[in-house]
Amino acid sequence: MFDNKKIFILGMARSGYQAARVLAHHGCEIVLNDKNENQDKDHIKELEDLGVKVILGSHPDDIFDESFDYLIKNPGIKFDHKYLKYAEEHNIKVINEIEMAYHLLPKGVKLVAITGTNGKTTTTSIIYDIVSHAFPGKTHLAGNIGFPLCEVIENIKENDYLIMEIGVPQLHDFYDFNPDIAVLTNIFEAHLDMFKTREYYNETKLRMFQNHTKKNIAIINYSNEDAYRITKDIKSTKKYFSSKEIIDGCYLKDDDIYYYNEKIINVHDLKLQGAHNYENVMCAIMVSKELNIDNDTIVKSLKEFTSVEHRIEYVRTLNGKEFYNDSKATNITSTQIALSAFNKPTVLLLGGLERHQNFLDLKDYLKNTKLVICFGENKNRIKEEMDSLNVETFVVENLKEAVALANEHSSKGDVILLSPGSASWDQYKCFEDRGTEFKELVKNL
Repeated sequence: MFDNKKIFILGMARSGYQAARVLAHHGCEIVLNDKNENQDKDHIKELEDLGVKVILGSHPDDIFDESFDYLIKNPGIKFDHKYLKYAEEHNIKVINEIEMAYHLLPKGVKLVAITGTNGKTTTTSIIYDIVSHAFPGKTHLAGNIGFPLCEVIENIKENDYLIMEIGVPQLHDFYDFNPDIAVLTNIFEAHLDMFKTREYYNETKLRMFQNHTKKNIAIINYSNEDAYRITKDIKSTKKYFSSKEIIDGCYLKDDDIYYYNEKIINVHDLKLQGAHNYENVMCAIMVSKELNIDNDTIVKSLKEFTSVEHRIEYVRTLNGKEFYNDSKATNITSTQIALSAFNKPTVLLLGGLERHQNFLDLKDYLKNTKLVICFGENKNRIKEEMDSLNVETFVVENLKEAVALANEHSSKGDVILLSPGSASWDQYKCFEDRGTEFKELVKNL
């Protein structure tokens, strides 16, 4: 399908680099373009040695024309980019790195894909932990969790297991991608800067199931209104979980998690706490059962699993103050979840890319928040909204200033929480970089 084609790759980073590297070995003529000149020099040289034409620093009008067979788009590229408009006008198919790599998978690979507004990374990580213990050497992790599929595809063999986190920007450019088991953790308002309306965002989530038949399994959050509603008519075999009510599926009852009335584990045996994490665990149990993994393996993994980096991640305690890194909170719902996890005086660090999200939606979650420190592109708007809620708020330029000020204005017994409620792209390449900087700043206090 991709042998000897002419392919334009828009956006480098890890996924663009890996896609170009793989396609170069399929005899493709490739042009890779990124507006950002700050790319890995070794990667650039490797691609150029493979015959890839790498153009950085701008998006020239004369490098993309109708002679290309495909445009492979980085998920972060907005839909109104001039190259995407040109591709649509000239019937050039626009896909992403995952869709491309999916067609190169060996036969018989069991594919589990996880999407949702929140909980994707934790759920994916728990599932991978269980499956890799059940099938050592045959389980692979890829996708939005930080590993482009093209990066790991050469290690995947026939009948292996592939666990993938899928973000909604990736779903937008899926056509043939079809997981054996698809998980929808939940749906809340997010990514409106890219998708403009909640309806379009929801519709895009459905692409996870667009190629499903009865032989495919869909695992869905029964208690999440949008997740339940929009999946009513999908063709998958649907199975449900809920942390709020007893259902025909996976559910929570008296601190025990049941799978179709079979008790699996007590929540007090989990290191992960909170209703949102119990739902993540339920997803993992349901996937594991579909893969015929025994209860002993499931329970052993669940008892030992701790946390995911950048998701309410404990950093250190300094002078009785606890610091937590929740840089993965790129939307308001994630910040609501993080605030709900603590019953202590909290200094909250908010801000990042301006996506016009409504920070007033934090109102019911700020009861323990003694101070908000906002930074980033949307800092002044956050200040206005926090002022309207009578929450003391300081404005700073960057994370370094925010951490210093938080340390200065906190006391023994306080929690200092980075949970920005915003994407990181105004000041960082990714939320991981933001979280890593936070941890370094805290460790250097």
